[in-house]
Amino acid sequence: MTKLRRLLPAALAAWCALWLLPAQAQSVALAGLLGSKVLLVVDANPPRAMGVGDEYLGVKVIAVTREGAIVETNGTRSTLQFGEVPVSVGKRGGSGKRITLVADGRGHFMNSGSINGQAMQFMVDTGATTVSIGRPDADRMGLKYQGGQSMRVSTANGVGQGWRMRLDSVRIGDVEVFGIDAIITAEPMPYVLLGNSFLNEFHMSRINELMVLEKRN
Repeated sequence: MTKLRRLLPAALAAWCALWLLPAQAQSVALAGLLGSKVLLVVDANPPRAMGVGDEYLGVKVIAVTREGAIVETNGTRSTLQFGEVPVSVGKRGGSGKRITLVADGRGHFMNSGSINGQAMQFMVDTGATTVSIGRPDADRMGLKYQGGQSMRVSTANGVGQGWRMRLDSVRIGDVEVFGIDAIITAEPMPYVLLGNSFLNEFHMSRINELMVLEKRN
């Protein structure tokens, strides 16, 4: 009994030390809205549709709104809004392998990302040969397209001026691809078209409203 009494303080101190260790933060990304449910990416797991009250890997959905969702993890509530967190999963620093996109109401797959480190809005276009960027966006990003190959391109308003160039990088979430061919069009565009010069770097699969791009080795 005396020996046990001597051991108890040490055991209690060790238990307290473990209890006080900071918990590892989870990564929770809002990928889309499916009716009354939200599509969440928790850590590096596949996207999961969750409604109010549903719990997955310690993440519980408290409320679903037009702008996003309120979730609870380890007793702490957080508000997730569309566009605030990337839907891709993987390590930081551009080493991710997967991009998950959700179709909007018109069936288009869109997401925010960056070109040469400058924020842009993308839309997937499997019919486009290359990434296509309107000149106003190219000017805003400081792209030196005037030094590229001059060419004629077909637009919604007919045939116009264009320039072919190579982008240093295109990034969506944690997935970054380098040296991507692009065409700059004289006509403004509401978003950047992600054509096959980018998409060919991935294995593409689609399940209902989801499109998953897995980076090739």
